[in-house]
Amino acid sequence: MTAVRQDGTDLETSAFSQGERVVALDHAERGPWGSATLTIAASLPEDELAEGPWTDVVAVAVLTESATNARTTTRLLPGAGGVRTGRLRLSRSDYRGRADLSVKVVATVGGVSGRVVACSDEDWIVDFTAPSPVRRRGLDINEVDFRDGPYEWLRSLKDSPWAVDTSGELPVVHVNTAFDGIAELLRPGGDDMERAVGELLSARIATDVWTAAFHAAVGATEVDSEGNPTWPGDWREDVLRGMLADVMPDRSEDDALREVHVRRSDPVAWSRLQTQINYAALRRAKVAKSLGRTVRVLESSQRESNS
Repeated sequence: MTAVRQDGTDLETSAFSQGERVVALDHAERGPWGSATLTIAASLPEDELAEGPWTDVVAVAVLTESATNARTTTRLLPGAGGVRTGRLRLSRSDYRGRADLSVKVVATVGGVSGRVVACSDEDWIVDFTAPSPVRRRGLDINEVDFRDGPYEWLRSLKDSPWAVDTSGELPVVHVNTAFDGIAELLRPGGDDMERAVGELLSARIATDVWTAAFHAAVGATEVDSEGNPTWPGDWREDVLRGMLADVMPDRSEDDALREVHVRRSDPVAWSRLQTQINYAALRRAKVAKSLGRTVRVLESSQRESNS
């Protein structure tokens, strides 16, 4: 990505990150927008492409979003040094959240046109709802009194220290300020013991978040005309792709998604899968690391008290 224009105005380079490979198109100060143009440059192995068993080689940039089935393409034209460039124009009304931008090389192989012979190593993400280009979006933490706060639905959970809400644009953790001391433990600062306990508590909350987010993401998957589950897009797709490697490590992402979809309709198989889901959540939350640190701090504190 070398430049981004929005409604004919060039955006600052802070709107896209080469390191993160993310374009962020939601700028509150600019207000609603209708169209954008992405200037794309891709380095291709021209010598290899020239020697392969194919003809009519064409490089294209492809923007796709599974949540809306939107797709926009543009051809990349040859330039100096094996770099191909092009401009991809898109409409805001066609997309909802996060779309994947990839480069594919298609050619005629064995008399069959349109065969994909190469693709980009890592896709870019075009985020239509983010103000900054971050690949992995953060988690919203909301401190609120469950008993007397503004959310009526939380009042029935008044004795819970926290609650996870996966219904919005991002998962939200509501921390119950009526539960003495929990909000303070989650804030930075304190001595070694307080930091260790806070880290372990954060990991425990994160486990609940990953578990709830995984179930929400599975519930959000839809099926295509052939009955195969489709990736849901936005953060739900990020969660699935991140956790399926631990839930079903012996399968590809697409095969794992299909298997989870099948097991979800079988109460016994779905129940057995919960152990792997919990394991994946524990790994993502780095509970083992946090627990190890807490144990070491406790041991150090005990040695100091006995000396």
